[in-house]
Amino acid sequence: MAVNYSAKEEADGHPSGGVGVPGGGAVGGGGGGGGAVKTRKPDNTAFKQQRLPAWQPILTAGTVLPAFFIIGLIFIPIGIGIFVTSNNIREYEIDYTGTEPSSPCNKCLNVSWDSTPPCTCTINFTLEHSFESNVFMYYGLSNFYQNHRRYVKSRDDSQLNGDNSSLLNPSKECEPYRTNEDKPIAPCGAIANSMFNDTLELYRIDNDTRTPITLIKKGIAWWTDKNVKFRNPTGDGNNLTALFQGTTKPVNWPKPVYMLDSEPDNNGFINEDFIVWMRTAALPTFRKLYRLIERKNNLQPTLQAGNYSLDIAYNYPVHSFDGRKRMILSTISWMGGKNPFLGIAYITVGSICFFLGVVLLIIHHKYGNRNTSADIPN
Repeated sequence: MAVNYSAKEEADGHPSGGVGVPGGGAVGGGGGGGGAVKTRKPDNTAFKQQRLPAWQPILTAGTVLPAFFIIGLIFIPIGIGIFVTSNNIREYEIDYTGTEPSSPCNKCLNVSWDSTPPCTCTINFTLEHSFESNVFMYYGLSNFYQNHRRYVKSRDDSQLNGDNSSLLNPSKECEPYRTNEDKPIAPCGAIANSMFNDTLELYRIDNDTRTPITLIKKGIAWWTDKNVKFRNPTGDGNNLTALFQGTTKPVNWPKPVYMLDSEPDNNGFINEDFIVWMRTAALPTFRKLYRLIERKNNLQPTLQAGNYSLDIAYNYPVHSFDGRKRMILSTISWMGGKNPFLGIAYITVGSICFFLGVVLLIIHHKYGNRNTSADIPN
């Protein structure tokens, strides 16, 4: 049977006639006294009725053109400043992979993880310019994908945080580097198993005399990593051998984790070389901080221009996956290390905005005053 009611009643949700409701009887018939009336009408509030105050900019030549010029005039000087600052950072890089037959490290190209004794090589180089401030020594790897999902997950953060139960029963995420010879691996996982273990030593050559450069191995890890995320198992901190009893070293390590360093505050899970390596890189070509060279005399540069040699204990194989290894010496500035991209990006965006501002100004000057209304003949 057809039901007729006015559009006003329909909008208000109060039809005058009875309406069939699925699962029930008629709702609200005429003057009858049924149950509560169901309605889908939104509440009469400013939010639900879309009556909130709003601001919509009107894009005119008077607002758009100044914005383009202001952005250009701000971004271009900032970009030039950042670019000049980046170029003032001293940086020297040595590739010691040894793929070239003439390289002193070519003899170590096919080294394995457990080579005994380790292969050593020496590379002589010359610094054309002095390094004035503190110098940071990095090691760099190429074609090494630390961002692989399975690789990133292959660790046990509870074990690294000193949990004794996780030490003897590592997470299954560490497979296939969870156990070895029926003993739990500490630290477990693929990240720890592939830890970089080349040893780099720097010498200054003066009149055929080699003077070692002091390389500081502490202070290279993030404070939060050193003091919060990484801790040795609870117990006698002076006897790490006993704390790690019942565990075994990672497969590719030459020695267990409690022999990484002779100093107790830089040994075990809190060894800073280990902590730096465990913070995985986002790109396949990356660098990680290896050592610090502090400036001792304000009257003399940290590294004077001259001849130097780099002694390398070549332990880390990369030739099997076409990787490359580098040693980088670099200073820093207020913006960090050398990175010309940020300055170039600022200059590019500022130049584009300024150019668009000029083009739009010409267009507005030429066509802006033209009467676009159609002439109506009498």
